[in-house]
Amino acid sequence: MNNGNHRQAANPARRLILLLGSLLLLYPLIRFIRFRVPRKPKIIEVSGTVKQDGQLLKQDFVLFSREDEIWAVSRICTHLGCRLNYKEREGYLECPCHQSRFSIHGEVLNGPAQQHLPLYQVEQKGAPPALFVTIK
Repeated sequence: MNNGNHRQAANPARRLILLLGSLLLLYPLIRFIRFRVPRKPKIIEVSGTVKQDGQLLKQDFVLFSREDEIWAVSRICTHLGCRLNYKEREGYLECPCHQSRFSIHGEVLNGPAQQHLPLYQVEQKGAPPALFVTIK
């Protein structure tokens, strides 16, 4: 009779050990299924010139030049992915779909977008210098 009580007490502990063991065996499989190959950065040579204190609109980004600084900001709205327009007179980027507004440095000015725009690296190479934007 005592033997039966011992068997009932060992059953939950055994089940717990089997469950934990199964989870440990499934962990590598879950990691494999969720693995994504990192995207290679896309490097775009910018054709056209950017005037001092000016901007240049491209398909995927807007290139800004202020004083001695050049930077690029994504033209894809972080809300639903619409292509942003640059309002030069007002000095901000605006989404035509839901009117989210972003500063020229990509910060959200008003929503519904909640996330800032990605900034892209800009390099000058060669003589005369050519501009290259790296999109990650």
